[in-house]
Amino acid sequence: MHPSKTLVIVGGGFAGTTLARALEQRLPPDWQLLLVSEESYTTFNPMLAEVVGAAVFPEHVIAPIRAVISRTRFVMGRLLQVDARQRRLRCDTLAGVREFAYDELVLAIGQRAKLDLLPGLAEHALPLKLVGDALHIRNRVLQRLARIELTADPAERLALGRFVVIGGGFSGVEVAGSLADFLRSARRYYPRIADGELGVTLLHDGERLLPELPARLGDAAAHSLRRRGVEVQLGTRATRIEADAVTLDNSARLASHTVVCTIGTQRHALVDALAATAGVALQRGRIATHADGSVPGVPGLWALGDCAAVPNAEDGSISPPTAQFAVAQAQQLAENLLARLQGRPTMPFAYRSRGMMATTGHHKGVALLFGLQLTGLPAWLLWRAYYLSRLPTFGRKLRIWVEWTWSLFFPLDITHLRFTRTAEAQAAQEPAAASSSSSEHAHFSR
Repeated sequence: MHPSKTLVIVGGGFAGTTLARALEQRLPPDWQLLLVSEESYTTFNPMLAEVVGAAVFPEHVIAPIRAVISRTRFVMGRLLQVDARQRRLRCDTLAGVREFAYDELVLAIGQRAKLDLLPGLAEHALPLKLVGDALHIRNRVLQRLARIELTADPAERLALGRFVVIGGGFSGVEVAGSLADFLRSARRYYPRIADGELGVTLLHDGERLLPELPARLGDAAAHSLRRRGVEVQLGTRATRIEADAVTLDNSARLASHTVVCTIGTQRHALVDALAATAGVALQRGRIATHADGSVPGVPGLWALGDCAAVPNAEDGSISPPTAQFAVAQAQQLAENLLARLQGRPTMPFAYRSRGMMATTGHHKGVALLFGLQLTGLPAWLLWRAYYLSRLPTFGRKLRIWVEWTWSLFFPLDITHLRFTRTAEAQAAQEPAAASSSSSEHAHFSR
């Protein structure tokens, strides 16, 4: 039977791909499943700090969407517009703008980085939301190390060697620990950098790190980072970012050429468009849904993941925007969609968090698992075991395991990946060659 109805999922993150995998073998034969995503892969965002610290290669923290789905049609494209009345989508694809009809639509479009929280943030700070961000930060760190060796001014050397991380949540703590480990491992290859010229500063405006965790674990994370040489400044807020410094709320200035920002998210522009054209209600910038994931007042529309404010029947709260809850929402929404198609009642989303965890560097971490608080090596091993289990294929699990095992015994990789194309390299060389040809000719003729 040729499918006559279409269920469309927009978003290829944890939520969207988990939902597609849960549905594709179970949809009725007269339904087809279409997944639309701006990227051709799913990024395991909790592992981006590992890329920054060169513990794994960038391609190891992404999974090609086509490799994790089997019966779902995949279209790489950016959603431009939703016509909720006509139930049609407009998408910008590799073949131009295309329209797709749908009978049921699920939005799993996540959130975007907010780059206007502070003056100078967009111009001078480095966000950490995408795998490209992680690789760019790693390259920037390596550029700074090379530049220090060529700089004579002591004050400039210290500014180049200070790496500031803004935000004491999970991402900030993990990237600060990874950066400290990376600098310690890489310094052996830069003999002209002296002791004390490299350092990581973590700025957090709260009283303790990791406010989502118990106070004991937040304090343990701060202690672990400080033992690794990270300068942890609590109750401190950045007010301005400049090319060579960060201004703090106490008017102090931290000289630094590299600032990593892990705070600030904003809703997808499409969410505002839906609110204006389809009357979609928003709750703290996220799409408000019923307990089953459906969007009130808009038939055929569902939402989950970071873009959605999904009530959690377990405790009456709104689900937090984390990967753990996104996966759980996707599993429940798959059941609800099948129930809706079969005329059965849907069920409210109810989920109890299994725990939360963060690494603070090599062999160190903090974790809360079913009420049990862990620190140090056990928490670090638990973190790695959990995210290894979340990878979608055995081959990818094996590659990550090998890479992690390798990093236990050998220095971290310091390769600066530039991806320069031949035409670009030649174009850059020709002006330099033309300007120095006369002096080179005189030199070689002597």
